[in-house]
Amino acid sequence: RAKIVRQIIDNEAENHKKIKFLVEIGEGQFDEILTYNMLSDIVEQQQEREEEDPDNKVWTFVSIKDHQGPLKNSHPDYKGSTFNVLIHWEDGSETYEPLDVMIKDDPVSLAKYAEENDLLDTPGWKRLKSITSNKTKLKRMLHQAKQKKGPVYQFGIQVPRNVKEAYALDSKNGNTKWGDAMKSEIDSLNEFNTFKDHGKVPYVDGFKRIVVHFVFAVKHDLRHKARLVAGGHLTNPTTEGSYSGVVSLRSLRIALVSAELNDLQVMVGDVSSAYLEAYTQEKVCFIAGPEFGSLEGHLLVIERALYGLRSSGARWHDRFADTLRDMGYSPCRADPDVWLKDCDTHYEYVCVYVDDLMAIGKNPKEFFNTLTEKHQYQLKGVGPPTYHLGGDFFRDRDGTLAWGTSSYVKKMLINYEHMFGEKPKEYSSPMLEKDHPELDLTPELDETGIKQYQSLIGALQWLVTLGRFDIQIGVATMGSYRVAPRIGHLDRLKRMYGYIKRHPDGAVRFRVRIPDHESQGTPVKYDWSQAVYGDIKEELPYDMPTPKGKVMRTTTYKDANLMHDLVTGRSMSGILHFLNQTPIQWFAKKQNTVETATYGSEFMVARQATEQIIDLRYTLRMMGIPIDGPAWLFGDNQSVVTSSTIPQSTLNKRHNALSYHRVRENIAAGVIHFMHIAGKTNPSDVLTKYLGWSKFWPLVQPILFWT
Repeated sequence: RAKIVRQIIDNEAENHKKIKFLVEIGEGQFDEILTYNMLSDIVEQQQEREEEDPDNKVWTFVSIKDHQGPLKNSHPDYKGSTFNVLIHWEDGSETYEPLDVMIKDDPVSLAKYAEENDLLDTPGWKRLKSITSNKTKLKRMLHQAKQKKGPVYQFGIQVPRNVKEAYALDSKNGNTKWGDAMKSEIDSLNEFNTFKDHGKVPYVDGFKRIVVHFVFAVKHDLRHKARLVAGGHLTNPTTEGSYSGVVSLRSLRIALVSAELNDLQVMVGDVSSAYLEAYTQEKVCFIAGPEFGSLEGHLLVIERALYGLRSSGARWHDRFADTLRDMGYSPCRADPDVWLKDCDTHYEYVCVYVDDLMAIGKNPKEFFNTLTEKHQYQLKGVGPPTYHLGGDFFRDRDGTLAWGTSSYVKKMLINYEHMFGEKPKEYSSPMLEKDHPELDLTPELDETGIKQYQSLIGALQWLVTLGRFDIQIGVATMGSYRVAPRIGHLDRLKRMYGYIKRHPDGAVRFRVRIPDHESQGTPVKYDWSQAVYGDIKEELPYDMPTPKGKVMRTTTYKDANLMHDLVTGRSMSGILHFLNQTPIQWFAKKQNTVETATYGSEFMVARQATEQIIDLRYTLRMMGIPIDGPAWLFGDNQSVVTSSTIPQSTLNKRHNALSYHRVRENIAAGVIHFMHIAGKTNPSDVLTKYLGWSKFWPLVQPILFWT
């Protein structure tokens, strides 16, 4: 893409009428002076390419905002057409252009605009009426028009969209970087014997012929990468699983707490070309292109689980599962991508996230050596974790392991600056205290603004997943507006970016001492045998492994905010789980039913917390981790705590019955200690309310920022 900056006025231009323009190529990469004739030739070449390849059209404007007219010849804005249309261009500028010219460029978008503004019967616009007669066709044509893209740049380098363009860019740039990237990829595929050559034949019985294509990218260190991908969309869907599972980040945090508590070492590694380690069960083939050298025109049968095939992820998962079983590991029933091995005094773990591995044990290096030496896997990045799954791993000065987000925050802020041309203004809290975004009546965002909003909220959601629960209430609330956000909603996301800019160093710290809750008061023990629940005990999984290693204590804080949403009346639930002193799970979500009193909303979240505690205790037991007695649950509503913990209490509102009995039954069974805590010291408050700095910071600083 190029931008014409200004006309060059010099002697040659004035004397010989040779008009020149200063042109900015790409995103400010370099400037060039082009004559009017040269620019005209470029436009003609683009038109010729469009005729040869309809997908090669350059889409230059975003939307049609308004129109002028009818205009007479004497009107100062007359440009040769009775109507002008206001065009919003991709660079953010807006100009009025003559309707007659724009209809030649994009009649479909103009037809849609005319229909929406009742102009189809107006002279000058009538010619567009035939386009809108078929609604299905119009919708398809609009979608196709918006999909047409110009050149794509990564790190200032143009990325090809196909093999032909890759070779053309090499020729233009005077190098062979894209050609070398394709050759490197094919050489790697040949090392795995990915294809079987059947010569120059049109088909092979029993095999479906598909296509393959290269996906190109530029890495942050300017390496040119090419990945050969199969057109799996051309094959029939499989009834079996088609994906490679991934370990949950909660399970990963549990395993790391176990490592720190039991003095185990942690190492990570990445399997190179992981999918190609497995054979495919799909019967597919393709005709090789010129990038395959001497095999051009040959029919190649795909034998390995090539990227893009429907079942490749599942085949890799099965292949590596067989390897881990051979090494003595077995999958955890609570999370099948956590593999554990009984080592007499403790369990060792392997956590699998597709091809990213984390090994935890007395000597994890031996595990990776076995993968390479015995099982012939090609590994890279083997060593202690420093950056894994988007998070930074480091140790504080006192030796505490931390899983932080500074690198990811840095990327988010760079993207923000590229998006808006400025850095976010800093704020001390994520949301304004007592804010109500559901009452926002600012104008709705245009198509570009919606894309910006969705990009920002998506990055914030992953940041929460990595551990920044201090912004979760804002992200959970603002996520509900992603389909039709308003300008005020976008401003709130910008505030959250300003907050993380000011506080980029939040991290989950793996503190493993057992918290001393008994100092806050010993739970009162009641005789529940005469209650409706009888003499009930916690049901233990019959197939759980024998607990080994040091014991762990779970602590949960819960809170509810009545009528968090003034439009729907829904309350907000917030739950924060700790394993020893390490936060491992956080939850913030609007409740599914409308509660009319704080009591009901607090009982609702108490029930949600109870169910999550049951799930957490099951996971710990299936990972072989010994649990230190009942879970500790803290809430700041005394009425709910009293109703839950005293057998003689009665139920006043029957619509709370299910939550009421769910909590009480688990207290009677000895699963939970339910205790009262003052609201100002309840850390789950940050998951349900927009708090000002003075209330917010004392709750999050000890957990995410103290070193």
